[in-house]
Amino acid sequence: MSNPVFERIQAEISENPVVLYMKGTAMFPQCGFSARVVQILMHMGVKFKAVNVLEDPSLREGIKQFTNWPTIPQLYVKGEFVGGCDIVTEMFQSGELAQLFAEKGVEYRPVTA
Repeated sequence: MSNPVFERIQAEISENPVVLYMKGTAMFPQCGFSARVVQILMHMGVKFKAVNVLEDPSLREGIKQFTNWPTIPQLYVKGEFVGGCDIVTEMFQSGELAQLFAEKGVEYRPVTA
């Protein structure tokens, strides 16, 4: 049996190199965790698609089931689930996020300390 929410998520992460499922929009995040991930991506100059899960309750629950990850935001790079706010923050601070973008061929602005 097909799941239209899972199909939508699969299409979004297949068609966009970087996708952030978040609460609110990139211009107006509705939670601090979503705001932090947006801030990191913008600081790195990464183009990304932001998907507001607050607009669709089935998507809000579906994304958690899709990844088996209980929290939002959720970041995907080239179709691969990266993690939530804590993981993205740690990866940014350690340089792993820039390395991931480089390996996946995603354009970003190198950040110098």
